[in-house]
Amino acid sequence: MSLSGRISTRAARLLRHILPLAGALALLAVFPVGAATVSGLYTVEVPVAGGQAGQLRQGYADGLEKVLIRVSGNSNIRGQAGVQSLLEDAETLLQSYQLLRGEGGDRLRMSFGAVGVNRALASVNAPVWGANRPLTLAWIAVEERGSRSLLTSGAGADNAGSPWSAAFRQAAADRGLPINLPPGSMAGNRELLSDIWGQFTSRVKSASGDLDHDLMALVRVSRSGNQWRAGWIFDGMGMDEGEQSVTAGSERALAEKVIDRWADAFASRYAVAAGDVGDLPRVEIIIQGVSTLQDYGNIIRVLDNLTPVQDVGASRVAGDQLTLRVAFSGELEQLREYIALDTRFVPLSKAEAVNSEPAEQSSPEQSPEEPPEEPPVGAVQESADAMSDPLYAYQPLLSGSEEVEETFESLYEILHYRWQPASVISTDDAE
Repeated sequence: MSLSGRISTRAARLLRHILPLAGALALLAVFPVGAATVSGLYTVEVPVAGGQAGQLRQGYADGLEKVLIRVSGNSNIRGQAGVQSLLEDAETLLQSYQLLRGEGGDRLRMSFGAVGVNRALASVNAPVWGANRPLTLAWIAVEERGSRSLLTSGAGADNAGSPWSAAFRQAAADRGLPINLPPGSMAGNRELLSDIWGQFTSRVKSASGDLDHDLMALVRVSRSGNQWRAGWIFDGMGMDEGEQSVTAGSERALAEKVIDRWADAFASRYAVAAGDVGDLPRVEIIIQGVSTLQDYGNIIRVLDNLTPVQDVGASRVAGDQLTLRVAFSGELEQLREYIALDTRFVPLSKAEAVNSEPAEQSSPEQSPEEPPEEPPVGAVQESADAMSDPLYAYQPLLSGSEEVEETFESLYEILHYRWQPASVISTDDAE
């Protein structure tokens, strides 16, 4: 092909992207769709007997099983035909691992490849539950020794460090299920506590208005003989199906049963069928600071020329925030590494991604914070509330009603960047 032909082809490709954007700029009356973007789904930490080859292989299998449960949304995934073979070959899906030695014994921290795990699940005809998951505001009332209390978040909450709070946080982290507890200021509201216990939603809805959530769960926990019983109802997202309940012998076992039932229910609704996983993964990239069509064209051109990228398309526009849907080959981490080669793409930490408004302009002179190192998803989080929990970030996604289902069916974690064209001088830009 001649040089003029190559230029024309590039121009046509850019025009194909820019023309839909021009129309999208006129459609800024968008509607917020909530979702908690869960990170760390493919990272896990398990106890191991030691560092010998056989002991590590067992650790790989144990870790992969936890990841398969988390990503499939199926607490009984081991019973799926073909899963045992996946566990025996767990090392082939491993991206990195670290053996941690401590007084309490050895632990193995592992990260598995997201694309590899998703394809492995699809290969055994198991569903795949993506990284964008509904955020549940859990109003949990516990009755012990004739006294009732409300589980709340916040460092100042009397029960923030209670066995019940720790049990629910750990269970939710193990399943990759984002939950939010009400703030400590709600703890002394006896009328609210009474409504939660009676499962009357009206006053609880009013109290939930300013709290991040996609749906509510009203839970009452009480002693029943030598067992604990939890009964709950959902409110929102069409999950209102009357009270459900489980029983168990300890705080931890009860919390695990409750969260397992919640996660299984959400996954059955939002997980992608094996046949729809496909060979070419797609990820959403949200970029802030896109103020002109020239910015847009440069971003598309850079991404389109990256080796792993197969296709780039505009999805949504709101103010200076652009959402792209990118099809890529290989692993998601490889795509991150390629994007990092261009310093105009500044990765945002979760706090920056959540707190930045779509129309907010970022100063090129600002020195961005380095994204914090991710803790293992299975660790008990001591953070004060959902917004500071390293497991996930509540990110209201600007979307029309037709894209609600797509939001929850996206398989991969959303990538967040700020576009800073002044931070690099490129000879290509002068063309």
